Amino acid sequence: MNLIIGRKPVLEAINSGEEIDQVYLLYGQKGGIIDVIRIAAKKKGIKCNEITAQKFNELAKQQNTQGVIAAKSNRKYYSIEEIISHSKQSQYPLILIVDSIQDTHNLGAILRSAECAEVQGVILTKHNSAPINATVAKTSAGASEHLKICQVNNLVNAMKVLKDNGFWIIGSALGNSQVYSEVDYKIPAALVVGNEEKGMRRLTAENCDILVNIPMKGKIQSLNVSVAAGVLLFEIQRKRSL
Repeated sequence: MNLIIGRKPVLEAINSGEEIDQVYLLYGQKGGIIDVIRIAAKKKGIKCNEITAQKFNELAKQQNTQGVIAAKSNRKYYSIEEIISHSKQSQYPLILIVDSIQDTHNLGAILRSAECAEVQGVILTKHNSAPINATVAKTSAGASEHLKICQVNNLVNAMKVLKDNGFWIIGSALGNSQVYSEVDYKIPAALVVGNEEKGMRRLTAENCDILVNIPMKGKIQSLNVSVAAGVLLFEIQRKRSL
């Protein structure tokens, strides 16, 4: 993990469009440039976390940070073309699209299921998404290091590129959708899972070719998104093995 330290350097990095995973603020800071940093980070979809002095000092390692640190990942990200090319080595390519998942534990669990289900590539939204950080790596049990991951600014455009390359886009949705076990998955497929609370965004859902649901038998009418992703991914693989 690379660090940018200091109030002005962090603000300039945010405004310049650098690939920042998270901004860390020493607990209790308010006013002035701190508020400007918070606003700038929010506009770019970058998480701003206020952490205790102990945790902050562990990151800072005695550097003069002015109470502000930005973290950048060393991770290599792939282009969507590279992921498509890699996926087509399989008889039935399978790509996972993660639309605005914001909880790092959820993202880590989803990536773990994806790797176990032989997903050939993962597409993430660049903004309003959880960063792939140490928490994600730990929750994924290291799966995040084995997957080819792509970040995109415009998910709808990425979906159109996939369609142009023969993929069917399958979205997970509660309403106006087919039961997930009734679909023939022996096709080049890209599965979309959406935000923890709101699900897929409207434009994302409108650009899916197929919408599927997992019937609920209990009083609770939805699954955690990481659980739903696992159920759908392994149903795809089960149907393909028949």
